[in-house]
This record gives sequence, structure tokens and C-alpha cells, in this order.
Amino acid sequence: MKRHLSYAAIAAFAILVVGTQFPTQSSNATNVTSVQAQANIDPDAIATLTKMGTYLRSLKAFQVEALTSRDDVSDDGQLVTLNSSINLLARLPDRLRVEVNNVRQHLLYLYDGKNFTIFAERVKYYATIPAPSTVGGLTTELADKYGIELPLEDLFYWGTPQSKEKDITEATDIGPSEVGGVTCEQYAFRQSGLDWQVWIQLGDYPLPRKMVLTTLTDEARPQYSSTLTWNLAPSFNEAAFEFEPSPDVHKIPLRTDESESGGKD
Repeated sequence: MKRHLSYAAIAAFAILVVGTQFPTQSSNATNVTSVQAQANIDPDAIATLTKMGTYLRSLKAFQVEALTSRDDVSDDGQLVTLNSSINLLARLPDRLRVEVNNVRQHLLYLYDGKNFTIFAERVKYYATIPAPSTVGGLTTELADKYGIELPLEDLFYWGTPQSKEKDITEATDIGPSEVGGVTCEQYAFRQSGLDWQVWIQLGDYPLPRKMVLTTLTDEARPQYSSTLTWNLAPSFNEAAFEFEPSPDVHKIPLRTDESESGGKD
């Protein structure tokens, strides 16, 4: 049996902060804790997250190609890394296509504003369900009802009310860096059970270019990382988001989280 840094951990990262506030408390002990917390949080790091989230929410269409790695942890504590490639195409608010390819599976997620389909190409099975009218609504329903977390879905959480600034306990500006030839600023954050880093592009396009998550609740410290290449003017048509099954594929029901224990991949 293996345990791994799943999309559940990635989703915890997905709904992190875009702003930080510290309420005034009457207790002296609480005030001391609050002051210490503020001392560990660089306001410029939080401000940059805010800027990034605001910018991402302004995008109407984009394509992201990502190279990811995720650690599986065997029962004896050995780390085994799974590499994947992800191609995400979005036209907001109601179109999404995500393709995931690795040695274990080739999955296609399609959303056309009315229906959501997941297609496992190698085994030739697919499932289709009626879907909410927005990508945001889709991600929420998939997680809550079916236990499915879309790859790179954090890109749709930043800059929304689902952000949780109270979870961050440390925020640090590491300094200038470079990802794929793009000049970035590297930031490190900490919250309960999770350390994470993000490299944000400098200039007028504050895009996340790289993310690294380290889970702290497992002594093996498994990591998830992704390196992102952006296209802000993608070319596509409606067929990119629609699913037309060929005669050799088979439709199956998509079971809800309640009907299947451990429903997440």
C-alpha cells in the first residue's frame, strides 16, 4: 500500500490566502500570539499573492501546460515519484478542458457549460454528469459530491472568497529567481501541516510559474511540484470542450463520494 500527496493536499493549497488580517483580541496572550504571527508574515509576500489572484481572475481565456511530480510513500517510508504532464484550456466562466498523461493513466476532463465528462482513454471508459453553469461551481460540486479534485484547480480559487488567509502562519519573500527563462520572485509560506512555495512572474503579468508543496503530517515529507507554461491567447473552438464518444468506448456511472469509500484517485 502506498500513501501519497494527493489532490486533497493540493486543494488545501488551492484555497489559500489572497490577503491577511489579524483581529484584535482582548486576551493578552492572544495579542502576543497575534504579534508573533504578524512578525512571521511578510506583508509584501501577501500583497503579491493578492495581486496574482486579482490578475488570474481577470483572465477570460488561457492555456497552461504543466509538468508535475508527486511523491508516493511506500509502507517502509521510501519515496517514489510520479511525473505527469497536464494541458489545461479554460474559457471562463463556463468552458474547461484538462488532459493528464503519465505512465499510469491518460485522463481527459471536459466541461462545456452543461455537462462534465471524465474519459480514461487507455481503458476506454467515460462518465458524464450534468454540471453547474460555471467552472467555480463545477470544482465545488466535483469535490463535495464526487470526491474529484481537478488538476491545477487552484488556478480557479486564487482571488476568490474561498481563499483562507487565516491558514498562513509564515510568509517569506525568498528573492529573485528564474523559471523556464522567466524572471520571477520566489515566496515561501507555511500553514498547519503544509509548507509551500510559489514562484510568481515579475512585471505586468503576475502569473504563478512554479509551485512546490511539502506535507508535514507525514514523516517522509512527500512533495508535489508543478512548473507552468502559460498561453494567454489560446486558439480553440467549441469542439475542444465537447465529448463525442467513439463506438469502442463504454459509458459508466460516476459514483458519488457517499457511494464509494476512498473515491479519490
